[in-house]
Amino acid sequence: MNPTAGSFIINPRLQRLFMTLAVDFPGQDSLMKIYGTFLQGHLQKFKEDIQELGTKILQAALALHERVSSTFRKTAVNFHYEFTVRHLANVFQGLLMSTPEVVNTPAKWGKLWLHESERVYADRLVSLQDLETYNKSAVTIAKKYFPINDIDDYYKKKDSRPLIFCHFSRGLTDKTYDEVLDYQHMYRVLTEALLEYNETNAVMDLVLFEDAMKHVARISRICSSPGGHALLVGVGGSGKQSLARLAAFICGYATVTIVISGNYSLSNFREDLQKMYKRAGLKGEGLMFLFTDSQIVDERMLVYVNDLLASGEIPDLFAQEDRDEIINAIRGETKALGLVDTPENCWATFIGKVKANLHVAFTASPVGEAFRVRSQRFLATINSTVIDWFQPWPEVSLLSVARKFLDDLELESDAVRNAVVEFMPFSFAAVNKTSKAFFEAERRYNYTTPKTFLELIKLYKSVLTKKRKESQEAIDRLENGL
Repeated sequence: MNPTAGSFIINPRLQRLFMTLAVDFPGQDSLMKIYGTFLQGHLQKFKEDIQELGTKILQAALALHERVSSTFRKTAVNFHYEFTVRHLANVFQGLLMSTPEVVNTPAKWGKLWLHESERVYADRLVSLQDLETYNKSAVTIAKKYFPINDIDDYYKKKDSRPLIFCHFSRGLTDKTYDEVLDYQHMYRVLTEALLEYNETNAVMDLVLFEDAMKHVARISRICSSPGGHALLVGVGGSGKQSLARLAAFICGYATVTIVISGNYSLSNFREDLQKMYKRAGLKGEGLMFLFTDSQIVDERMLVYVNDLLASGEIPDLFAQEDRDEIINAIRGETKALGLVDTPENCWATFIGKVKANLHVAFTASPVGEAFRVRSQRFLATINSTVIDWFQPWPEVSLLSVARKFLDDLELESDAVRNAVVEFMPFSFAAVNKTSKAFFEAERRYNYTTPKTFLELIKLYKSVLTKKRKESQEAIDRLENGL
């Protein structure tokens, strides 16, 4: 039982039948031993100067984990600020994706550790102030343990260098996990991926600004790891689904969604899950199940999702005859693995393939109580996923979006065009500022999202077209008469 989440009320008449044991967080020595074993084994293939870094990496990881745990405390609002051994394991899982050919200097190892820690800890932080606090702590610890001379360049307010490692840094065909050197190269690769996606799927008109590219890299990193599931949190219209689809395409996965109709029920959801399991487990297809909180027509759907995230196996998902059919279909693969083809081994092979091939991207909005209540009832949605919290778009990103959409507009001069483009993010920021004052005065939220920003541009273009048409009609009437 987790004393910090879920229902913790136990009937004393039931409790007296059990012996109660409290399991505390492991001590520093135990953690050094556990992760030191993994890390030293992995570093044996690397150069000697990197092998000597092993202890420093462990010390840095444990120091940062301790700092994060003590700084970001769990509250009623930030209920997911809970940092356990699982998060440490995620950091080391990322570090073990490195290869001797790519991560070949102590400085690059330091950057990789910073990146993996940022993905695990910083991506679940809810505000820009919390992010700033985290960045200061991470930089302080990195300077102490690693020889990274240009570390401050990655954390500048303006024109910062990208601190991103991903599987498409060298292009879409080379899946080496490497550092992205500049945003221009990343933009070219993702634009190429988007064009390819649009050729075979419904067209997505995405603006790939810096933040959007970072989110694609984060989602693809989560889905590339075995059993990796993503929880994407942001207000509606943040681009969560579009970026998840693009990330899935880059990873070579097919995106699967459920279609909600008036009579969609729990049994329909079970059938959809059975189809996904068969595609992932029997055919070996890579799938991303894109599931949104607006598709939850019955709260019991989350019981299935919770089991899928926690262990990969949903009890009683298949009827006995379907289960026997699957066991017979996978018998040959089980034998090929050197296992005895008992029903248990065959089923374990099937579930193993499902866990490797089926990834969930659950998108949720933090607005209202629903997200918090669901997360406390279904713990795997928080504990068994990697969270990517979508922060508000920065003004630079809004500017690049406005420039893209207003580029083809006929205006009298470039000076007027620039003024219109620059006004768009300015007005958006002004509304956000007023929304804060409104919340302080009325205790009510007014949400502005990227979608509302795009609606603003769309409205400006349609009103401009309408007014020009009216003016032209008035001119024609004046010249030609009624």
